[in-house]
Amino acid sequence: MLVIHPMVSLSIMSKMKDRSAVRTYDEEGFVKRAACICVNDNESEVLLVSSRNDSQLWIVPGGGVEPDELPDMAAIREVREEAGVCGSLGRCLGVFENAERGHRTSVYVLVVTKELEEWDESRNLGRKRKWFSLEDAVKHLAKHKPVQSSYVSLLLRRDDGSAPTLPIPTESEEKDNNEPSTHEEGVPQSDHLIERKESSDNFSNGSQD
Repeated sequence: MLVIHPMVSLSIMSKMKDRSAVRTYDEEGFVKRAACICVNDNESEVLLVSSRNDSQLWIVPGGGVEPDELPDMAAIREVREEAGVCGSLGRCLGVFENAERGHRTSVYVLVVTKELEEWDESRNLGRKRKWFSLEDAVKHLAKHKPVQSSYVSLLLRRDDGSAPTLPIPTESEEKDNNEPSTHEEGVPQSDHLIERKESSDNFSNGSQD
């Protein structure tokens, strides 16, 4: 019989309460989330982080928006916590809705200017990061995170220089890639685009060390 010390039990309960307490909701009751596609200067490479479920799988960093926090600032915070990087936050690619899980995620592009040697989740969770070419990232994510693959594919350019449109996941993709999760990491898998944004505003977090 497993016996849990009362102090440990209280600690676990406290963490669970804290996690639920920081959730914020929009006017329609959807949980507000933010994510970043971290790129190099010319957007030819993208930085992914290892999944907490499987360290051999790579995902786009992101998470919940905290109370009194704007989505763009949440995106900056999440990439620092999960990927250990700072940079210049640029355009928002759009807001993506996952009706089944009740999430709406604002997805941004961040140009990485600094990579920390250690960061919160590398120390606490063993989180890793890795640079991929855009093409390789799209292919890798398509295997287990098809909608995240769609996010990254928006950065690929056609021969005429235009950006590709975001494909909507099929019913089978949504079913196969919407397994239950006990935590929030990366971007929900069965999202669909509800608002497309092409903001050119830049926010720098390079000085937030």
